[in-house]
Amino acid sequence: MNFSDLNLNKPLLDALDDMGYKHPTTIQHKAFSVIMSGKDVCGIAQTGTGKTFAYLLPVLREWKHSKDRFPQVLIIVPTRELAVQVAEAVKQVSAYMTLEVVAAYGGVNMKPQAAACENGCDIVVATPGRLLDLVYNGHLRLKAIKKLIIDEVDEMLNLGFRLQLNNLLDLLPPKRQNLMFSATITEEVEIMMNDYFNLPAIIEAAPTGTPLDNISQVMYRLPNFYTKINLLELLLTQNESMTKVLVFVATKSLADDVYSELEPKFPGQVGVIHSNKEQNHRFNTVNKFQSGEYRFIIATDIIARGLDIAEVSHVINFDTPEIPEHYMHRIGRTGRADKKGDAILFNTPRELEQLAAIEGLMNYKIPMSPLPEDLVISEVLTDDELPKVKMKQFLIKLPKRELSGPAFHEKSAKNQKRPVKIKHSDKMKAKYGKPQKRKPKK
Repeated sequence: MNFSDLNLNKPLLDALDDMGYKHPTTIQHKAFSVIMSGKDVCGIAQTGTGKTFAYLLPVLREWKHSKDRFPQVLIIVPTRELAVQVAEAVKQVSAYMTLEVVAAYGGVNMKPQAAACENGCDIVVATPGRLLDLVYNGHLRLKAIKKLIIDEVDEMLNLGFRLQLNNLLDLLPPKRQNLMFSATITEEVEIMMNDYFNLPAIIEAAPTGTPLDNISQVMYRLPNFYTKINLLELLLTQNESMTKVLVFVATKSLADDVYSELEPKFPGQVGVIHSNKEQNHRFNTVNKFQSGEYRFIIATDIIARGLDIAEVSHVINFDTPEIPEHYMHRIGRTGRADKKGDAILFNTPRELEQLAAIEGLMNYKIPMSPLPEDLVISEVLTDDELPKVKMKQFLIKLPKRELSGPAFHEKSAKNQKRPVKIKHSDKMKAKYGKPQKRKPKK
């Protein structure tokens, strides 16, 4: 099927043609007619299957110009990077349409975003916190919202945005179409659908846990952190096909540690991105990676949802994620738009349980590759890898309460003496050997 087979108008078809898109993905094809019917929709699809255009194309197909210039479409996303990228996608696909889109997110000055909202806009793409700030301060009015889209809702709830989402949903006009897109349907997602959606249609395409056919997966069994560093350096040095590599790690501190180890060996070729970095640093890192200035970047799982970077050649999982779905989100960064991709997993004996959970979710056993002969196996361990010394605790047996003595004891002989009042004359006699009388006062 081609995009021309869908009920798209000429401006949208021309924009898609300019971007080089000819064929809709499964989720785009399945969701289009259902969204056009006006039903509430919950779309379930893996990262990298074209979810953004799955809701943008039908929403923009039905969009009509309004004179009051209040936004008609609200798109809520979990991360700043995703807000910018969805707003950019709106601009690209609406290149032959006259509409204004505003991206609102935290970490930067709110005044330019507030001014853009007050000047009038048609579509707002925002993170929950900044969106509430704009509404509560009177910069943005939501009374004209006709379509609400919540993208990556499962990750949004994992990040603790449930209360903010509930507050936003209560502020919206009741007569609207609700669209929700997620990689998984969790219990919290079901509760939100039951509370705020009107009999939503569930559209599922390539459910999470299904390995993508165009992604080749391989695994290396490694003993420790520094051996992982050595293998990563070896692969990047010897494999010329690794032109644009995403290295995923579990924590922000681990991302900084990996960066400090690799940056001296690949000066000017590596970047690091996580939620503790300033917003300008995060944007600049992504832009340098997009342009090819950075050959690879090190990122955390939260950022995985906000990165939509074309032509990622390899995804390297520096560690085995504890949450199996995170592995799917990570490898979904490569092999996009029907292109081939490679995913590499570093696994240690301490991570075997996580590996089993991932393979159970996918119903697929990741092939293990032998270690390169020239790989240096490090014997140096980090503080986390050092064996924990357990000291044996000796407990002193306390005497039973009934065998203990009374709480109070008898006074000593010294303390039992009572004070005796001595006359002044007796004191003088004891001192001078004879009684002394006080002289009468003159």
